[in-house]
Amino acid sequence: MLTEFLIKCFVKDYNQVEKVSVRTAYGVLASIVGIFCNILLFAVKAAIGVLLHSVSVTADAFNNLSDAGSSVISLVGVKMAEKPADEDHPFGHGRVEYISAFIVAFIIMEVGFTFLKDAFGKIRNPEEMKIQLISVLILAGSLGVKLWLGYFNKKLGRRIDSKVLKATGADAINDVLITGSTIVSLLVWEFSGINIDGWIGVAVALAVMWAGFSIAKDTLEPLIGEAVTMETYQEISDFVEGYAGIAGSHDLIVHNYGPNRSMASIHAEVPNDVDIEESHEIIDRIERDAQETLGLNLVIHMDPIETRDEVTLATRVKVERTIAVLDSQASIHDFRMVEGKKRINLIFDMTVPHSYDEKMQKDLRGQVEGALQLLDGKYRSVITIEKSYIANSKEE
Repeated sequence: MLTEFLIKCFVKDYNQVEKVSVRTAYGVLASIVGIFCNILLFAVKAAIGVLLHSVSVTADAFNNLSDAGSSVISLVGVKMAEKPADEDHPFGHGRVEYISAFIVAFIIMEVGFTFLKDAFGKIRNPEEMKIQLISVLILAGSLGVKLWLGYFNKKLGRRIDSKVLKATGADAINDVLITGSTIVSLLVWEFSGINIDGWIGVAVALAVMWAGFSIAKDTLEPLIGEAVTMETYQEISDFVEGYAGIAGSHDLIVHNYGPNRSMASIHAEVPNDVDIEESHEIIDRIERDAQETLGLNLVIHMDPIETRDEVTLATRVKVERTIAVLDSQASIHDFRMVEGKKRINLIFDMTVPHSYDEKMQKDLRGQVEGALQLLDGKYRSVITIEKSYIANSKEE
């Protein structure tokens, strides 16, 4: 209820998440809420840590402060990512959001490393801890704040498909585990007299460092360049193939320039007996509609294919079945058949998973060539092997 109330109060046109301005408003809201909650938690936990002489509580408090600093950087990153394209950056500034998240990840890891050293010092030279019921209750109350903050960020992250907000939500859930461990160390001291504060501090620090590493990994992937997901591949392929005059599609490549800012290219198959201007008009319409409907700058390469000749179509089916028996992870496209007096050239591209090295590709090519010649001694295969750009498409 509170999450929806905040969204409706502070995000104008909150349902139109494809808009950059709306997406930015979601990011700003998440950042401001994160700053407020984490500063509040830092102040409370820092005071308790000093009162109890507890390094684990203090580490937890500064973890919350680093989370507040992270929210500030996220806020700046979200606002900078909103800047439109300019002469020097024709694809916009959307990747600034990834860069800001990457900076946040290193801040988190640095904080974790600092308190890891402090925790080892506490193990070597343990201090007597003081415990008060009110302090434990306040720490327990902070669990509720972090649980809600984690839910809040994850919900907003899912709504606008933001890696940064999803990572921030996961980090908040990690904080719940960290604070819970801190409470355990205090209770163990109270009821058994055993001081495990330093060891809990080590666990807290390692958890913080792991959260930072995970965020860095998640934000580095789109900067390096990710394979298109099967869901995105299917959505764009179905969109293109849904138009009359398009017989199929392949070779989809998506370039990410920030959340909701993508450019893609795809090969669309058109009948080779249709006037080229007619096919080109269809391609132009698909590109325009993709911008309006999917928010995608789509460039389409037109591939003419045979759609009527029964011999060619039947031969393609035989080739596809033969390859499926040899390797179910391979597929073909751009199939052509050139008949001569003594030989029949079967010309096609064969797509294989990215995990296939040169030897595996060469072996598969040889197997396909041999198997097709067994079908008909006149068959000669001209195969171009390429690797798939789809993440876990047929490799699962």
